[in-house]
Amino acid sequence: MENVKSATKGQLFERPRLYRDQLLTLEDLTDFKRQLVFEIKTLLKEQTGQPVKKWLKSKDVRKLLNISPGTLQTLRTKGTLPFTRVGGVIYHDAEDIQQMLESKKLYRRTTA
Repeated sequence: MENVKSATKGQLFERPRLYRDQLLTLEDLTDFKRQLVFEIKTLLKEQTGQPVKKWLKSKDVRKLLNISPGTLQTLRTKGTLPFTRVGGVIYHDAEDIQQMLESKKLYRRTTA
């Protein structure tokens, strides 16, 4: 790429020469915006502890909730945590896990 020398306030600096085929279009900017928003949402979900994937395997659920395989099985058996079985693999919807946690939330009373 060819460089162009410019003089600004007595100083010389080099900047790359731009060509017509290097210009950004509105479509390029729109694609960039979509990609940037998607990546920001993904990072925010990771920071808030929300799983990025919609469907989680049992291993991932146990790690997320810090529970044993037996406890997870009990949650499934009692119907507390819905699941889907595909072949021999059990999947849990991340929204179902969030709803289960919200429904089991206890509120502490403060005495004044």
